[in-house]
Amino acid sequence: MRQLLPEPLDEVHPYDACRPDDPRGSLVRVNFIASVDGSVTDRQGRSGGLASAGDQAMFVALRAWSDAILVGAGTARTEGYGPHRLRPSLAQRRRADGRPNPAAMVLVTRSLKLDFGARIFTAAVTPTIVLTCASAPPEGQQAARRAGRLIVAGDKDVDLAEGLRRLREDYGLSHVLCEGGPRLTEATLEARQVDELCLTLAPALLGHGGPRLVEHLGQSVPLRLQHLFDEGSELYLRYRVGRSG
Repeated sequence: MRQLLPEPLDEVHPYDACRPDDPRGSLVRVNFIASVDGSVTDRQGRSGGLASAGDQAMFVALRAWSDAILVGAGTARTEGYGPHRLRPSLAQRRRADGRPNPAAMVLVTRSLKLDFGARIFTAAVTPTIVLTCASAPPEGQQAARRAGRLIVAGDKDVDLAEGLRRLREDYGLSHVLCEGGPRLTEATLEARQVDELCLTLAPALLGHGGPRLVEHLGQSVPLRLQHLFDEGSELYLRYRVGRSG
């Protein structure tokens, strides 16, 4: 993988390409892949269908830097999410950077329609956290507490700002990686909680009218390009996200 910006480098390891400015500071990142015409899924409705080996390397490297991986419950079902697992080489780097355990998976849901017998709960080394709101079914809240951990933030809708604060203060999870889907990404941007956008630009025109990274964002969000990498025809962009609309 080459680095093109801020200065040219012929070869960069993906883990180093994902290194945050402050490895121990508070950070919320969004990671997405999109085709050149803006679709974030293939024709089967899966983001994984767009990914190459280079994007997969960036995907696992971004996870290796995170304390928590934030994902909508629907996306977790569609993509077949399990608990966070680390390749041995990245596990060693992660330990050296002060993160000895896998990242916690954080499922965002209002309905609590979850399979609490799924691997994302039963095979997790770091307990999976369910982030929901007060109006969620009480029996679902009880099941979530038994299966892992539960954060209730907000009344009728999940309050993402409060939820992210609780992740930091209650569990020490200060570096959060949001993997979507688009509705969760939009909500996190609307709440002005995103610090960095990591975007893979896949060299394809899909033309099938699939979902976009944002479709109903109620405000403009300024981006500042910090890093640019490439491998083959694929581009990897790291943007700093502005908080004002």
